[in-house]
Amino acid sequence: MRVPLPPYAYVPGRTPRHDEGRWDEVRATVKLGMDADELAASPAFTAGMAFFENGYFWEAHEVWEAVWMACPPNSAEHRFVQALIQLANAELKLAMEKPRAALRLCAIAAAHLDEAASGGAANLCGVRVAWVGDRLGACRCRITKLRENAL
Repeated sequence: MRVPLPPYAYVPGRTPRHDEGRWDEVRATVKLGMDADELAASPAFTAGMAFFENGYFWEAHEVWEAVWMACPPNSAEHRFVQALIQLANAELKLAMEKPRAALRLCAIAAAHLDEAASGGAANLCGVRVAWVGDRLGACRCRITKLRENAL
């Protein structure tokens, strides 16, 4: 199942919210009991990655939530997907020009990423842990620039 990008990214206060249930079909591709490889290959996870990489942060969070809920509790994958979700939330807050909230969410994402990587895995869910760390750093840099420009 290939999930196309929506016609616009939802940004609260700026663009209309997508129809309720828009992502139900893709979320339904994730089932409890799937192993880490199955979760990483699921349309929900891969759509979330495509959404995130193309600036659809709310949409990424929406589909990744199903993956997170299907991950075994306290697993590295559970924490890793939570880090991705919080990073998407941080990026969304940054798009909404709410740097304080974005910075707080970056800290939460970093804590989840540190927990996920504590076992030494270089890749989780088919994604390099370092890539997520780099994205966190880039988000923090944009927050700093936004704050500097506001002064």
